[in-house]
Amino acid sequence: MKISSLTHTALSLFLTIALSALAISASAETDSGSVADSQGAAAEPGITGELPLHELRIFADVFNQIRIGYVKEVDDKTLLEYAIRGMLTGLDPHSVYLDADDFDDLQTSTSGEFSGLGLEVGMENGFVKIISPIDDTPADRAGLESGDVVLKLDSKPAKGLSLNEAIELMRGPKGSSIDLTIAREGLNKPFTVTLVRDTIQVVSVRKRWLEPGYAYLRIAQFQKATGDEVGQAIDKLLAEEELKGVVLDLRNNPGGVLSASVDVAGHFLEGGTVVYTEGRMPNAQTNYKATPADSINGAPVVVLINGGSASASEIVAGALQDHRRAVVMGTDSFGKGSVQTIMPLSEERAIKLTTALYFTPNGRSIQAQGIEPDIEVERARVTAFQNLPPRISEADLNGHLDNAGGPEKDEENPVSTPHANELLSRDNQLYEALTLLKGLHILGMYDNNREHAL
Repeated sequence: MKISSLTHTALSLFLTIALSALAISASAETDSGSVADSQGAAAEPGITGELPLHELRIFADVFNQIRIGYVKEVDDKTLLEYAIRGMLTGLDPHSVYLDADDFDDLQTSTSGEFSGLGLEVGMENGFVKIISPIDDTPADRAGLESGDVVLKLDSKPAKGLSLNEAIELMRGPKGSSIDLTIAREGLNKPFTVTLVRDTIQVVSVRKRWLEPGYAYLRIAQFQKATGDEVGQAIDKLLAEEELKGVVLDLRNNPGGVLSASVDVAGHFLEGGTVVYTEGRMPNAQTNYKATPADSINGAPVVVLINGGSASASEIVAGALQDHRRAVVMGTDSFGKGSVQTIMPLSEERAIKLTTALYFTPNGRSIQAQGIEPDIEVERARVTAFQNLPPRISEADLNGHLDNAGGPEKDEENPVSTPHANELLSRDNQLYEALTLLKGLHILGMYDNNREHAL
C-alpha cells in the first residue's frame, strides 16, 4: 500500500494536532485544579501542558513507515492500539491496557472462579514470571513454584509476548492441555510440564485445628468477601473451644482486593493504620485504618510468608508486624508494593495504571523490597529420628524414689506425638510456627499470672 508525500504530511499534521489538543486539555485541567491546589495540596511540579513536538513528528513518521512498509497490511486502529499497549507496558510490569475481554477476566479473578491453570503471573525482563500458584489448582498440583520463569507456552516462546497475551494463551476450555517450559533457579536446564486446564474455584479462607487450642487460618487470595469469611471462620473456632493462638498462613498468596486486606488485618488489631498510599494525584494519598475488632481477644498470632506472598498479603503481614501484634515467620515476600487503578476509557475499554505505592504503618515501602520475616525459616525436608534405642531415666532405676506430690507422667499425651512428627516432615515452616505459637501462649500465661500476683 503506497501513499503520497502529501498524505504523509497530512497524517503527521493530524497526529501532531490531535496530541497537541490532548496536551492543551491536560493543561486546562491542571489550571482548573490550581484553585484546589492552593487550598490544599501543592500542584505537582514539573508538569506542563506542552508535549515534545519533535518526538510527536517521529511518532507520526514511524506510524507512517509501518503503514506503507510493513510486510502485512495493518489497519490504523490496530496500530494505534499497539501504540497504547506499548506505552503502558513500557512503564512497569503491572500497568496494562484492558479491552472488553481483559476487563471481564479482571472481574472474574477477584470474584473467585475462572477457567485456566491457577497461576498468578507477572512480567520480568520480557519473560512471564510466576508470582505464585493458587491452592489446589493444576499449577499447584504440578509443583510449579514462585519465581519460576515461563520460557514457552506450547511451542510459542514467551519472550516478546505481552502479559495479557500470555494469560490468554494459558486460559482455554476446561479439559484442554498446555505444555509449559519452565526455568527454575538452581536447576541446570529447563523442564516441561503438561497442565490440563480446569475451572479454578478459589476457596479464599480455610481453617482447621493444628492441636487443641491452636488454630490454622489459610488465606489463598484476597477476594471481595475475604474479610467477612475470616470473621466467620474465627467465630466458628471460638464456638468450638478456647483459642490459644492462630497461625495465619499467607504463603503463595498473590494478593487481590485492597479493602479485603484492611478488613482481615482489622480482625487482629484494635484499630490504627493498616496501610497508606502515596502517589502524584491527590486521590492517591490515602490512609487505610482498621475497624477496632481483635476478634481473637489478644491471642498470639504467627504469620507465615514466602516469596509468593504479594501485594495484599504483604499489607497484612507488614501491618501486624509494625503494630507488634504478630510474629512474621518464613522467607522474604515478593515485594509488590504498587497500587493499580482501573481508569475507564469507554464502556468496553480501560487502562490499569500504577498510581501509587503502598507503605506499612511505620512508613516502610513494600515495593521491590518486600516484608522481611522476624524469624527466617526456609522450607526444607526434615525427618524426625525414628526407632531410636530407649533412653534410661531415673524412673527406670531400681529403688528410685517416687515423685512426692507431683503429677504422674502422662503416657497417653507425650510432648512429641506422631502428628507433630508428621507435620514436621510435611511442612517444617508450619511446624516451627506452631512451636513458636505455643511458646508465646506460655509466656502470655506467665505475664497474666505476674499481673495477678502484683
